[in-house]
Amino acid sequence: MLTHNDFFNFEVIARENNNFARAGVFKTPHGIIKTPVFMPVGTNSTVKMLTMAQVLETGAQIILNNSYHMYLRAGCELIKKAGGLHAWQNWHKPILTDSGGFQIFSLSKLRKITEEGVYFSDPKNGSKHFISPEISMQIQNDLGADIIMAFDECAPYPCDYEHAKAAMERTHRWLKRCFDAHKNQRTALFPIVQGAFFEDLRCEAANFVSNFDAAGYAIGGVSVGEPVDVKNKIVELTAPLLPDNKPRYLMGVGTPVDLINGVKFGVDMFDCVLATRNARHGTFFTYSGNKIIKNKEFEDDFTPLDEKCNCYACRNHTKAYIRHLYRTQEASAATLLSIHNIHFLVNLMKDIRESILDGNFEQYASELLEGFNRCQKDEVQ
Repeated sequence: MLTHNDFFNFEVIARENNNFARAGVFKTPHGIIKTPVFMPVGTNSTVKMLTMAQVLETGAQIILNNSYHMYLRAGCELIKKAGGLHAWQNWHKPILTDSGGFQIFSLSKLRKITEEGVYFSDPKNGSKHFISPEISMQIQNDLGADIIMAFDECAPYPCDYEHAKAAMERTHRWLKRCFDAHKNQRTALFPIVQGAFFEDLRCEAANFVSNFDAAGYAIGGVSVGEPVDVKNKIVELTAPLLPDNKPRYLMGVGTPVDLINGVKFGVDMFDCVLATRNARHGTFFTYSGNKIIKNKEFEDDFTPLDEKCNCYACRNHTKAYIRHLYRTQEASAATLLSIHNIHFLVNLMKDIRESILDGNFEQYASELLEGFNRCQKDEVQ
């Protein structure tokens, strides 16, 4: 009989001497993931504005779907009947599903948290729902993802110590229930470290979740409105406390600077909606900082979005053309900018991985951070 270890295995193949950065290989049922890795977000079983063929061309190795949204629309039964998320959306590489805990707890006026689970109303039609740890496991297993997330309670920022501690302790009680309910050997269940922005709670949570023999571990509850230095302090503290022989996943973080710092702190996996959200608002990543396509400086700029980028948009179109599309409200502008932004982050992770393998990550990261930070200072001035 095949066991969990037959489907999932993580191996660190290179490390940086002066920090916690590492390059790894993560085996899953739908393929190998080379880490560190950025995961595009396909919330509603699609990466916004893109086809799966376009996502594949960006070099993405794995995507994230959100089980909360899938549960509400189109429904787990329909997706299971279609053959699961891979067949449903025609993506045959690894898939990770978020439990939806963050989305539910964001509905502050539409939900009620109890020890058994969470009662909430669909913000679109008002229908009533209940999700418990056990139901969350059933939903995610029905969807058929390779990696699923524990059902947790994400404390807001700011919050007081007692609130953060209570949410963390409930998350731990729910985690036990998740593992009791989860029996599928072909699906990896990741625990999530909570504890808000209190260092002792983060240490306690990291120690608690590490006692579970999971295929990987996640850091949640950041990028919820806190200052960047506060976020970095918590990630730098937490990541090295998690098992060294398993992948570490930092949830909901996706600026180029955040990715570089996260790798430096020992994180292997990242996801964020920022790449496509920024694109829909006309912002694109470059190695010279973020740029806004509607700006007049690009009206007659016949160069690619970024000279170092080899994405479809940069190979085939100019800033002037994409600016024209954006200003005339053509949907293809958001598509081209989304292709570029996702490719930029995916390729950034690829280059960072190569620098770790070559033994020069520290120098490479320092140069990148200096460039990005210099551009941010110039924009402020």
